Amino acid sequence: QVQLAESGGGLVQAGGSLRLSCAASGSITSFNYMGWYRQAPGKRRELVAGTTNGGITNYAGSVKGRFTISRDNAKNTVYLQMNDLKPEDTAVYYCGAWGSVSYWGQGTQVTVSS
Repeated sequence: QVQLAESGGGLVQAGGSLRLSCAASGSITSFNYMGWYRQAPGKRRELVAGTTNGGITNYAGSVKGRFTISRDNAKNTVYLQMNDLKPEDTAVYYCGAWGSVSYWGQGTQVTVSS
């Protein structure tokens, strides 16, 4: 059983930046894919960015060029650097991991004020 713990959320003004962290209680090298998802009130959870164990990344069109996902296998941590934040980025951000078993974190709130 692996626990995922997100941190780094908060309140920021439009145009600002935040860096989210997803720390795993065990090795993340066993996960083929790790991703950041978000869910705004009344909306479905959506993929924001993901990365494979081999370093291939993918992004939602709405965040491409503004957000960057990275993983540090030595620290068992995945990051999401978010720049030029917009009010529509406001949501709870979740970290997910997929291998033989999938895991989700509890989420961290990101609020962007206009």
